[in-house]
This record gives sequence, structure tokens and C-alpha cells, in this order.
Amino acid sequence: MKAVFFQQHGGLDVLRYGDIPAPSPGEGEVLVKVEACGLNHLDLWMRQGLPGIKIPMPHISGSEVVGTVYAAPANGFQKGQRVLVAPGISCSTCSACSAGRESLCQKFRIVGLQTNGGYAEYMSVPARNLIPLGDKFKPEEWAAVPLVFLTAWHMLITRGQLKAGESVLIQGGGSGIGSAALQIAKLAGAGVFTTVGSEKKARKAKLLGADWVINHTKADVVKEVLKKTDQQGVDLVFEHVGPATWNGSIRCLKKGGRLVTCGATTGPKVELDLRFFFTKELTVMGAYMGSRYELDRVLALIEEGRLKPVVDTVFMLKEAPRAQKMMEERNFFGKIVLKI
Repeated sequence: MKAVFFQQHGGLDVLRYGDIPAPSPGEGEVLVKVEACGLNHLDLWMRQGLPGIKIPMPHISGSEVVGTVYAAPANGFQKGQRVLVAPGISCSTCSACSAGRESLCQKFRIVGLQTNGGYAEYMSVPARNLIPLGDKFKPEEWAAVPLVFLTAWHMLITRGQLKAGESVLIQGGGSGIGSAALQIAKLAGAGVFTTVGSEKKARKAKLLGADWVINHTKADVVKEVLKKTDQQGVDLVFEHVGPATWNGSIRCLKKGGRLVTCGATTGPKVELDLRFFFTKELTVMGAYMGSRYELDRVLALIEEGRLKPVVDTVFMLKEAPRAQKMMEERNFFGKIVLKI
């Protein structure tokens, strides 16, 4: 089969497009013919290499996959049936899984990280990770949904407990996860602040429902947030950028505020001033993907038209290096998707 893969960590030049053996489904698995795959910063980190994380080599990235069932013996699916791949693989039987907190499972894996993913014509995945899809959207639109909308929902609703009437700051509203978070926060009835890096992105963020958009290249984010909240700050900050925004995110919180983080696109380490935490009684929490129940809820809202995929650019599979370069340069709004 054709695939984009790498056999060593490094820059864009390590990506190879060519033939590689198609996977053979194991017990309880289904062979999926991939139609589209969304890109994520996770793909860049895996290519570059993260200390302490081992991945299968040669490695095929891609966590947000939509395709059709190609081979599914006795698994309840029909050949040709369109499916979305739930990006989290868990044991389904431990106490964490039973409690609906699959991402805390000791055996939790992410498609395209600890397994090979969707930058390929075919992939093998557990049958329980397949979700039947309707025809409401094209495959490349559906591929803009699973990981980012699931993570954003888990951050805002499950972990952050965002309520109607509260205020929230979404850092990086033009990113894939940011554009999902904007919609979810607005659906929750919150007042939504967001940051972007250009006026073009600002206009698009407004169209998605942001109430206040701050171009961080032209304005001081903290000053703008405090000014518009009568110096109080926001109830919740949606943080996924890391050190480039961390201190500002903390300063934007009101007394008793919450910050939830899922990523570190500008680096893994931040400085903490403990005085802010105990004097303002702040809460800082992490979030790692989410549960199948949450994903099903998100997909239902998308089917109802209350949330929508946001696709910026679609590339063909062999153009994956160009697609990753666009992601590195942050010159997009929403999702970048590969069409297989």
C-alpha cells in the first residue's frame, strides 16, 4: 500500500512517500481503507521525537481517520461501510474504563502515536473503535472532528465545568483545537475571548462565535482581557500553547478561576509563581483526549448542525510534507487534512 512514513526522527526531510506492507488485522480488529486523515501537532512531535516515548518504526502518523471497512470478519460491520475511527484505544475493562475515563487506562494508546495511523491507504484498528458515519459531510470534513472536538469537549465541559454565563479565554482560536473550542464554549452559553495571530483569522473566529477576538501580534492579551472584564479576569482559560502564553493565561484568570491545559506546542516547561495560586485560589488541571461517551456526544451535536468541522486546506497523501510545513508555519485556520 502507499503510505507516508518515517524511519528516524528529524525534520520534514525524513518523511517518505512509498510502498509499505498493508497491515494484517489481529483478533477483534478491522482493516479500514482510509479516505481522509486530519493533521495534528502530535504528528510533528512524533516526527521530531519526544524523549522517553517509543513509537513503532517505520512509523505512520495520523490520529483523525475516516474511511470505509475493507475487511471485518465477524465484527458486525459491512464491507464498504463508512466509519470514523475513535482515536483512543483502551482495554475497556479496567476501573478507569468502567468509570468512563478511558484516557486514564494503563493500556491507553492513541491511534497514530503508539500505533500506526492514517497517513496510508489502509490501517488496522480494534472494531470497538469504529463509529458508523452518515453522509452529512465529506470524509475530509469528518476527519477534522474526532481528536480536536473530543479533546476540546473534555477540556471545557468535563474538566473545566464551563457553565452558561461564565467567561472563557481560548488561546490560539485559529488552531484545529481552538476552532473546535470556540464553538463548544459558545454552545455552552459562555462569553468567549480568543487570541489569533492575524486579522484574517480574527474575522473567521468572529464567524465561529467569538465575542472578543484579540490579535496577539498587535495587542497585549492580558490588558485587553482585564479591560473587557472590569479588571476581574475570566472564569476559565483553555490553554494548549505552553510557555509562550502560560504566564498571560494565569494572569487572565479571575479569583477562583480555572485553567485547563492539553498541550505544549511551544515547549513542555513553564515557570510557576505559586503566589498567584494561593492568593487567588486558582485551579490548574490537565486534560488528555477524552472518553468514547464524550466523542459520541460531540458527533451527535455535529450531526444536529450545532457544531461544525472547520477545514482550511486539503492535501493529497503524497503532499504530507507540505501539509506539515503549513502546520509548522501556523498559516491556517481550523484543520489541515490529507485526502487519501
